Amino acid sequence: MPGGHVRRVFCAAAGRCPTMPVIPCTLPRPAMSDEFGVDLDEVFKIIDGAELLVVRFHLIDKRLLVDFRTRPGVAPFIQVVPRAESAEERFRSIRRLRPELPVPEKVMTFHWPRSAPVMLVSGVWKHLVDRISALGDDETTEQCGRAMDQLIAEEHREVLGAIRGADHYQTLWERQRA
Repeated sequence: MPGGHVRRVFCAAAGRCPTMPVIPCTLPRPAMSDEFGVDLDEVFKIIDGAELLVVRFHLIDKRLLVDFRTRPGVAPFIQVVPRAESAEERFRSIRRLRPELPVPEKVMTFHWPRSAPVMLVSGVWKHLVDRISALGDDETTEQCGRAMDQLIAEEHREVLGAIRGADHYQTLWERQRA
């Protein structure tokens, strides 16, 4: 494709994830796209400027917590966490997860309106992994892969729950029993 470039999409360390291999993509990365439903340049700015980041997802109630803060002996941190009921609860959970660091002054956040695999192909995941991996070590990169695997699994469970009629979904029609 003219003007295109090959991007690598990350799920785990150096793309070595058994469930999500590195996928070559020759499409140029759009700045704003109906396809992704979000201003990617703005998302990249948030990732680049955040000390602490929480990504909200539309399909699952979990959040991706990314703490870029480091100091000697303390690596950056990435983990899928439960939704907090308030800002105060989120700050308490950060304090429990990262007791060796001071409570942050602010937490940046953005809503990802699509699925986790779309985060991979949009370049957002690679951008996040590149930034946190540069601050950490191989274990940090492995944590990224585990977090993405968990996000994909959570979304898969949620979709299956919707199909199977989990308690928190309303059935629009039911199969007629013979």
